[in-house]
Amino acid sequence: MADTRSSSLRKNFVMNAILTISNLIFPLISYYYVSRIIFKEGTGQVAFATSIVSYFLIFAQLGIPTYGIRECAKVRGDKQKLSKLVQELLAINMITTFIAYGAFAVCLFAVPKLAEDKPLYLIASLAIFFNVLGMEWLYKGLEKYTYITVRSVIFKAIGVIAMLLLVREKGDYRIYCAITVFASSASYLLNFINARKLISFRVQEKLEIRKHLKAVAIFLAMAAAATVYTHLDTVMLGFMKTEGDVGLYDASVKIKTLLVGVVTSLGAVLLPRSSYYLKNGLKDEFISISRKAMEFVVISALPISVYFILFAKNGILIVAGEDYIGATLPMMVIMPTVMLIGMSNLIGIQMLVPMGKDKIVLYSEIAGMVVDVVINLILIPRLAATGAAIGTLAAEIIVTIYQYIALNKEVKGIFIRCRFWAVILGVLCAGIPAFAVKMLDLDNLPTLIISATVFFGIYLVVLILTKEPLVSELMGDISGRLSKKKA
Repeated sequence: MADTRSSSLRKNFVMNAILTISNLIFPLISYYYVSRIIFKEGTGQVAFATSIVSYFLIFAQLGIPTYGIRECAKVRGDKQKLSKLVQELLAINMITTFIAYGAFAVCLFAVPKLAEDKPLYLIASLAIFFNVLGMEWLYKGLEKYTYITVRSVIFKAIGVIAMLLLVREKGDYRIYCAITVFASSASYLLNFINARKLISFRVQEKLEIRKHLKAVAIFLAMAAAATVYTHLDTVMLGFMKTEGDVGLYDASVKIKTLLVGVVTSLGAVLLPRSSYYLKNGLKDEFISISRKAMEFVVISALPISVYFILFAKNGILIVAGEDYIGATLPMMVIMPTVMLIGMSNLIGIQMLVPMGKDKIVLYSEIAGMVVDVVINLILIPRLAATGAAIGTLAAEIIVTIYQYIALNKEVKGIFIRCRFWAVILGVLCAGIPAFAVKMLDLDNLPTLIISATVFFGIYLVVLILTKEPLVSELMGDISGRLSKKKA
């Protein structure tokens, strides 16, 4: 039974890794092209519109994306209970979506900055509509990662092709926004249609909507707090500075977000499995996979953060172009959040939430939000995008420290497997020769290719030589599979 669970989790991780890679490659291709067509003002307008809509979207979702995963995982073996649960959450989602659209319509006409470009904000708001149909939480709760991955890759590929064909001049930023919404949300229509294979939409029992309200309210508050300090920098920049400043900040955030996706790829498959383990009293299994996931975050996030601090300018020039050179310093400042977000995502969403410690996550995010607001008010007027980056970094530090202290009281020794000294030694040994490559003054692309090969190659060798537990386990697994094939 343990082998079956391990094999299933490994398959989910592989599928999510493929999804993560697609989430890395397709946006890079799109942004590489679009940033050179609509420039920082265009990308800034779209980033600002998306950030504004995110606040209405988070209310429409009402915390269900996380709550739904946990609850679906608990009853996934009973189709009748699962169907009833999904119907209840869908009903709540439809009501909140209607209210969110109403509030959005009022703001669209009442706020001058939004009224200046109504078509752009209406296009961005389609994400709210698609959200109610998506039920991504159902598929994740049932661990349907193969379906999620295939569907996502197909729609992202279509989005990239559409981007190359339709975004042709500086004024096409609205088309860019529409394609972005399509690539990320249109596949939710398939989710709704395909859901009939997983559940029944026939209402056979009286729906109990009220019993979910208290829980989803907590998850809504968590999501709202996280969304506020995630998008607050962009919104405040948009109101306090120029669209060009938003574009610069957006470039650094885009790269950071892609890298965070790599680091959190394992954690993303753990919430349903963690909830299932705890529901069935399998605490040892819960602690075991959590420790491995934390180890994965540390050994992957620290080198990624350090590398992209060293090569921030090269990365910006390749991904966005000369127009975004001002994003170099904000990117350097924001890079440590790759590791911080990886840790807080695992501790908060993948561990504390399944343990029923939702309020701890909420309090940590409120603390982060307050810190972010204060620092943004002080630094954005003086430092623009760099000030926003400092605010985000400070917020993530607060969130991670708060959650770590809370978790350590519940599950002691969660970091026990990870050899921090080996990771730090590997980064130091890799960083010096990689930085020497930078001194050769090559073009940006050769510099990144050669330096990345040197940096991550040396880093991996150091981890192997120091027998870092997770790396040794993976190497042993690979060696065993190769031996079986030869036999």
